[in-house]
Amino acid sequence: MNRIRLHWGFILCLALALPADAQTTNEWYLADIFGFEYAAPGAVPDQWYYGSADGTVLADCTVSHTGNCSARLERTSSSSGTTSNLTAWIPVDFSGQTIQWVGWVKTEDVNGVAAIYFSEYQGGSELLTAQGSAAEGTTGWTQYSATLPLSGQANLLFVGAFLSGTGTAWVDDFQLLVDGRQVASNPPAGFTGDHQFDGGSGITITSLSALQVQNLAVLAKVWGFLKYYHPAVTSGQHQWDYDLFRAIPAVLAAEDAPTANQAIADWITARLGSTVTPCNPCATLDTSDLYMGTNLDWISDESLLGSSLSQTLQSVYANRTPATQTFFVSLDLGSNPVFQFDSYYLNISLPDSGYQLLGLFRVWNAVQYFYPDRDVMANHPASSPNYWDSVLQQSIPGIAMAQSSLTYQQQMLLFKAMINDSHSGISNFTSAQPPMGSCQLPVQIRFVQGVPVVTGYLSSDGANSGLRVGDEIRQLDGTAVGDLVAQWTPYYADSNQAAALRDIGNAMTQGACGTVSVSISRRRQQLSLTPDRVPTSTLNLSSNGEDDLPGNTFQMLPGNIAYIKMSSLVASQTANYIQSAARTEGLIVDIRNYPSAAWYPLVAWLASEPVNYAQSTYGDVTTPGAFHWAGLLGDQVLPVSPHYRGKVVVLVNQITQSAGEDVAMAFRAVGAIVVGSTTAGADGNCSTVPLPGGLWFYFSGNGIFYPDRTPTQRVGIVPDFVVTPTIAGIRAGRDEVLDAAIHVIESGTPIGRAPR
Repeated sequence: MNRIRLHWGFILCLALALPADAQTTNEWYLADIFGFEYAAPGAVPDQWYYGSADGTVLADCTVSHTGNCSARLERTSSSSGTTSNLTAWIPVDFSGQTIQWVGWVKTEDVNGVAAIYFSEYQGGSELLTAQGSAAEGTTGWTQYSATLPLSGQANLLFVGAFLSGTGTAWVDDFQLLVDGRQVASNPPAGFTGDHQFDGGSGITITSLSALQVQNLAVLAKVWGFLKYYHPAVTSGQHQWDYDLFRAIPAVLAAEDAPTANQAIADWITARLGSTVTPCNPCATLDTSDLYMGTNLDWISDESLLGSSLSQTLQSVYANRTPATQTFFVSLDLGSNPVFQFDSYYLNISLPDSGYQLLGLFRVWNAVQYFYPDRDVMANHPASSPNYWDSVLQQSIPGIAMAQSSLTYQQQMLLFKAMINDSHSGISNFTSAQPPMGSCQLPVQIRFVQGVPVVTGYLSSDGANSGLRVGDEIRQLDGTAVGDLVAQWTPYYADSNQAAALRDIGNAMTQGACGTVSVSISRRRQQLSLTPDRVPTSTLNLSSNGEDDLPGNTFQMLPGNIAYIKMSSLVASQTANYIQSAARTEGLIVDIRNYPSAAWYPLVAWLASEPVNYAQSTYGDVTTPGAFHWAGLLGDQVLPVSPHYRGKVVVLVNQITQSAGEDVAMAFRAVGAIVVGSTTAGADGNCSTVPLPGGLWFYFSGNGIFYPDRTPTQRVGIVPDFVVTPTIAGIRAGRDEVLDAAIHVIESGTPIGRAPR
């Protein structure tokens, strides 16, 4: 299977070859994704992808045509690129003469065009495309449609909407019609007809013994295994969340482990029957391209499960059938897992011990079976084969017994941090992550030489705080920053220390509004200041996400050296940039930021021959827990003439993450020298697991490696030459990483040290 990386959404997907076996979600789910009813407010809707401009395409549950939610495309003059796209793909596994894409659109102050569109594809080749009538200005909800003849060669549809220019457009209630009939059906009655726990689980836990924790951990593992393996569950015949609530009371009441195991076995028989249907054909695990096995030895452990329960689970495993998707999980076009029928339970009020455990069990099993970096979660994975099991038992008491929303959120933050993934997070939980508060000092903080240092201002009057660039923060409100960092670190889920200190630095001056006592070191002077925290909403936090040069995307530096910063790169201008740089001594590409979607055309100008820059892994839906190597085709740079012949140096640091790391790998593959410090160590697209209460958990969805299969997760992109800022450099206003890159181009001799 080749993989299409979706960091950059629709545009990149069209630029690369599509896998022949690309699948979307079950047809059961089309009506739900087309109506955005499973959307989480403020996130890109599940099964949809944005293109061109991150942050401009989100679910909106305050405006809708029908139901609760719609998708909102919102652009301002500062939005990157010229167009924002909302895109999904549908396999053409139906026949007919005419296909029609229908949707409702509402606009507000659109200076440009909003429209729905769809295209037919065969593999990576576009066959036909159609667009609905354009909406402009301010309009109420209006239905639009686009129609095409259905090509007999098409095997994939791209469907969606776009907004060019500025303004806001909402889209809702899409329909896909073939010869006038809707392509969609309903989930099985076994899933939709169970309403027993719609109002709450009825489970309240105020104390837990060590035995109960152990028994609940076994239940969590069995419940998750059956969710992804048992055919009656993987086909959607059961509301499996509610079945968990039916199992918990007996497990809690068990006087010992054998009694709990028997209760679980009885529960399986009552809900799923005493035997599993024999498979025909049966699935087999392809070991020829295997990266990581299933980690299912525990189902054969009779000392843990007892004989009866162990044999039941082994029978389920042996009788699994081949599948490219199941009711609860499928792989998207980028081979990321999509958890399409995990409900957000928007109407559930927390605390609710049952639903809180459901959230934990759901995420723990999603990670157990579909997190591609499961093998490197532990700091010492070779010596911690049972690391994730210990995380489950460690997390159960605090999450189950949380008696307030804040306590629950903080316990979930502690849990998610143990995945050690810079992509990992929980939506809307930042207010529960220490340090808490709606205000902060109007200064940018970076850890420099291990010390938090003021490196800039977050507002035009930030200097009025009395803090100066280069000040070293030693204490906040009388507490040493080292002690504060130790207290806060367990709540941060970053892959490595560089990313953790980045995030802690961004947040460390948050707190209650008003005066705060700050002890600083300023050029050997020890000073005490009392600046005011101001509302975070009044600050410009964009600079916390970039360390590149202010000013234009393309700049000429002294010494006939060209400079391009990737955060504002526009694809249509790359040819002009390369032409302007053609006679320069060298080109510096700055990825100390989050790069725009336009990276590929630029790196293609720098390539002299086709080159692969990454290798990836993807999860196995038929044998969850196993991961396979993907093909290299989706991570290939193809050269564009004329080839730029100067030296190329790429700048990276702890802000370089995800797409930034991918782009750095691509530039390195075409011969660029990488200068700076270790990156955040979280590449690949994100996958989302819904949580009760309208929240969601996310993590890296595919494993990313160099073409030689050297890992990048948690390691990051290690520079060819390590150059880190110094406090003296910060005070002097020097960009020491940029200076080192200039030195490499001018003299060929790098400043800095080679990594160990």
